[in-house]
Amino acid sequence: MSVMAESRQQPVERGSDVSWAWPDEDRPLVADDLLRQPDDNLRYELVDGILQVTPAPNNHHQRAATRLTTILDVACPDEFEVLSGPGVNLAHDLHRIPDIVVIRSGPARLGFLTERPVLAVEVASQSTRKLDRTTKKREYAAFGIDHYWIVIPDRDRPSITAFRRNGKKYEQVALVAGSETFHATEPFAVGIVPALLVADGRAWRSLLH
Repeated sequence: MSVMAESRQQPVERGSDVSWAWPDEDRPLVADDLLRQPDDNLRYELVDGILQVTPAPNNHHQRAATRLTTILDVACPDEFEVLSGPGVNLAHDLHRIPDIVVIRSGPARLGFLTERPVLAVEVASQSTRKLDRTTKKREYAAFGIDHYWIVIPDRDRPSITAFRRNGKKYEQVALVAGSETFHATEPFAVGIVPALLVADGRAWRSLLH
């Protein structure tokens, strides 16, 4: 669903839809407008002032994202911090919600992130794989995020593709699948086995060290 702020003649009752959360005037939305987003478990992103609404991730997606967040958090040195699903303002009219980011440690701030993460991670679904590999990849590189990982949480062949920024573009530096180990060295050292991000049971906890 895509929405632009529109003028309304009649008030909208809260609970009937999300229109009450957005400005009444007819104009493109800006990132600050998203501070009023409803707490309804949907994801609200902004592209060129147009609102893009997607359903909450499914359990399979969340298993991989939660496990990877935990693995990164345990390995993370004090100079960095791992965040799960934060809103990031890439521009005044461009707002994305990566599944995971790593930022430099510092005082917590209200609102969305405006500084560049050092790593952004997207756990791709069938509906977002093309977007993650094209549009978001360009946007994150242009914003200056040095590292970008795409996780494919397929049960049969899960994988991690890692990119490093070179100028205004990303270059692929690793592609690891199945039971292979992804030995990341940047932004910090960590070992990740794609198969353990999606497997049943608690074997994935062997990666916590």
